Amino acid sequence: MQLSDSTYSEIITLSKQGEDLVKAGDLEAGKHKYVAALRLLPENHREWEAATWLYVAIGDVHFRMNNYDRAFKCFFNAVQCPKGLGNPYIHLRLGQLYYEQENLEKATDELTRAYMGAGIEIFMEDDPKYLEFLETSIEL
Repeated sequence: MQLSDSTYSEIITLSKQGEDLVKAGDLEAGKHKYVAALRLLPENHREWEAATWLYVAIGDVHFRMNNYDRAFKCFFNAVQCPKGLGNPYIHLRLGQLYYEQENLEKATDELTRAYMGAGIEIFMEDDPKYLEFLETSIEL
């Protein structure tokens, strides 16, 4: 399965616009661009690889805005899309979101998956509390 060139091009354009807006600090406008790109995917949109990274982008915006419930839904969707399961970054965010929900058993599981897939470096750009929590659960 492959998207038409025009659809793919429009998704890439909207994603780039979203990324630029997010980098400029306009998280809400960036999120709207990502959502618009996601809506361009055909039915059964979770079967498309683009859905994986679009859900991640939308989820990251929600995460940065402390909208943890919405972020969780996005990353939960992303892990079910192509190449989502086993993606260390998706598992990192899921672990962080489970931590924020105080579901510490699932947080440990997901953060461990992130650590096993990408090493300690994946934790370096976020609040150190997530790595500190993981260090209490497993031996790094």
